[in-house]
Amino acid sequence: MTEPASASPTPAQAAGRLLGAADIRRIAADAGISPTKKFGQNFVIDPGTVRRIVREAGVQPTDHVLEVGPGLGSLTLAILETGARMTAVEIDPPVAERLPRTVAEFMPDAADRLRVVNADALTLTPQSLPDFNGDDRFALVANLPYNVATPIVLTLLERFANLDTFLVMVQKEVADRLAAQPGTKIYGTPSVKLAWYGTAQTVGAIGRNVFWPAPNVDSALVLFRRHPAGAAPADRAGVSRETVFRLVDAAFGQRRKTLHAALKKIVPPEAYDRAGIDATRRGETLSIDEFVQLAAALEGARA
Repeated sequence: MTEPASASPTPAQAAGRLLGAADIRRIAADAGISPTKKFGQNFVIDPGTVRRIVREAGVQPTDHVLEVGPGLGSLTLAILETGARMTAVEIDPPVAERLPRTVAEFMPDAADRLRVVNADALTLTPQSLPDFNGDDRFALVANLPYNVATPIVLTLLERFANLDTFLVMVQKEVADRLAAQPGTKIYGTPSVKLAWYGTAQTVGAIGRNVFWPAPNVDSALVLFRRHPAGAAPADRAGVSRETVFRLVDAAFGQRRKTLHAALKKIVPPEAYDRAGIDATRRGETLSIDEFVQLAAALEGARA
C-alpha cells in the first residue's frame, strides 16, 4: 500500500519533508529546468512512491547508497530520510547543481550525508568515483533513465565488485527482461548477464501518474542481490566473464537458431559433449549455469 504523502518520519529518521508535485514544479521553474527526453527525465512527484522504493530496498541508517539520476531530489530525500549516507550521480549539470540546495531546503540536517557528482554513470569507475572504495558493500537505489537502464546496471556491477544490491525503477518491459527465466519469450542477453552477477526479481509495479511528465510506458521495481562470494557460477567453474558473455551475445544474436548453428564459429562440436549440452537446443533455453558449463568446456578445449 502506498503511504500517504503526509506521512511523517520516525524518530530514527532525518527531520524534514519529501517533495510533492507542487514542490517539483516550483524547483524546476526556479532553476529553469525542463524534463528532457535526452536524459530520460521523468521526475517522481509522489512521496509515497519514493518511500516505497526505499522500503523495498531495505535501506538502513548504516548503509552507503549510490543513486544514479537523482533528478530534482524526490528519491534522494527519501534515502536521506533513513539516515543513510549517499552519493548521487547526475549527468545534467543544472540538475546536479540544484540538488544540494533542494536538500538544504527540505532536509537540512541531512545535507552533510550527501555528495553530488556531475557525471555520466556509464563512465564511472572506482578510480573516478572513489566514494565506495572503503566499503565492504554498497547499494544502488535509483529511478534510472529508462533509455540506458540496462547498460548502467551491468556496467556498475562489472566495475564495482562491492556493489552488493540494487533496487531500481525501470520501464516494466525492461524489468521483466532483467528478471526473466530461461525458456520464456522475454529471456535474453540482459537476463543471462545479470544472472552472472546475482539474482533479480520484480517487486512491484508503479503507475504513470506518479511522474512529471507522465511517461508513455508502465514502470516496475527490480530487486537484485549479488551472489555470495564463492557461490557465483564462475567461482564454481573457473571461467572468465568475457568467454561466457561472448557465448551469450552470439547465441542471442541469432536466437531462433540452434546452438550448433549460432555458435559454429566459436564452439567446436566436442565442447557440447564435454559440457553435457545438446547442440540442437536454442540459446534462449540455457541458464547462466549452462552457459558457464559450455564456456568451461570451450576453454578446456583450447587448453
